[in-house]
Amino acid sequence: MTDLDAIRRGAEQPVKADETTVDAAATDLSAAFVDDPIFDWFMREDAKRDGARLRFFKVLMRESALADGEILRPSAGGAASVWIPSERAGDQPLARELRALPMLLNATGLARFSRLSLLRSAMDKHHPTDRPHDYLWFLGVHPSAQGAGVGSRLLRARTLDLDRRGRHAFLETATPRNVPLYQRHGFRIIADYRPAADGPLIHAMWREPSVPDQA
Repeated sequence: MTDLDAIRRGAEQPVKADETTVDAAATDLSAAFVDDPIFDWFMREDAKRDGARLRFFKVLMRESALADGEILRPSAGGAASVWIPSERAGDQPLARELRALPMLLNATGLARFSRLSLLRSAMDKHHPTDRPHDYLWFLGVHPSAQGAGVGSRLLRARTLDLDRRGRHAFLETATPRNVPLYQRHGFRIIADYRPAADGPLIHAMWREPSVPDQA
């Protein structure tokens, strides 16, 4: 990532990833989540971890994100956010689940596969179902572009759109430093939970659409 200014500008007016750019978006997300507490808990611990995490993102982006939602990124790359409408979230088609199974086993290894199952169950339990909303599945900035406001710009571009549409939003994070960022953009913590006793503390956050000033 060499043109940080281009990435920053592009984050303010992100474009949708497609078949030609989805792998680049997955690569940026894989690099962004290298130290994420949730991934650190369920991912395999050996030398294959980095490659498994990249494969994880490439499969999820192609099999689920492109099909069910939107992958938004600066046209220059360097970051990505993945949004799924709640109407398209939930149970996955069996064929898709079966196709993803080898990737999931590769990501966790046999020893940690049960952790992924616990994580998915806990997330499902705490995911609001009473109102339609957009689910921020992932938001990540490549390490070479972090600390320059790229993630905040990418998030603001979407929350402005959510406000125009009167649409709610939901996300989870286990990274403490991300909580103030999301709070600045209108999210509030509605639940804290762990997928297991030794699991990371996950903050479930909800956002109401902002009503424009009538004055």
